[in-house]
Amino acid sequence: MKKHLIHFNSPVILGMTILSFALLLVSMATQGMLNNALAVRYTGWGDPLMYIRLFTHVLVHQDLSHYTGNFLLILAVGPLVEEKYGSARLLVMVCATALATGLVNVLFSRNVMLLGASGIVFMLILLASFTNLREGSLPLTVLLVSVLYIGNEIAAGLIQNDNISRISHIVGGLCGAGFGFLLHRDNPPHRL
Repeated sequence: MKKHLIHFNSPVILGMTILSFALLLVSMATQGMLNNALAVRYTGWGDPLMYIRLFTHVLVHQDLSHYTGNFLLILAVGPLVEEKYGSARLLVMVCATALATGLVNVLFSRNVMLLGASGIVFMLILLASFTNLREGSLPLTVLLVSVLYIGNEIAAGLIQNDNISRISHIVGGLCGAGFGFLLHRDNPPHRL
């Protein structure tokens, strides 16, 4: 049997990375028109495209720096999470986190266009900290990551005035923590 030098080890993470990069190139070629089409913002509950954008906003990025910042972390943490919980389960968690961050933006920041995968980044970071969870015992790393992460985002949101959606970071982190608790509540997870 022939051994391959490189293998496609994480289909959800690699698929999202490749698709987002392709969309970034198209967005750059169209001078941001694609971002305007796929980023989430409130356009009215009667607009069917707004519901699609609740999911697609995590696939588009402002520029190469924004894309790289998100996907370096996604590529570092995501394959571990995908191996632990399985591709199908991870895809559901990515979609649920995209929906949650999109809905929070539409409900509470109606005049703000949200794009980027930072909510997914923080979901993966918090979820990855659950990989050492043992029955009846919460690892100190889970507590430290949670406290440092959420504390940093709250402090940065109060101090800094930038174009970073701190609330989507917090929502993504809460999704990751919630998924971690749910997946480990009864039994350790089995891959799908």
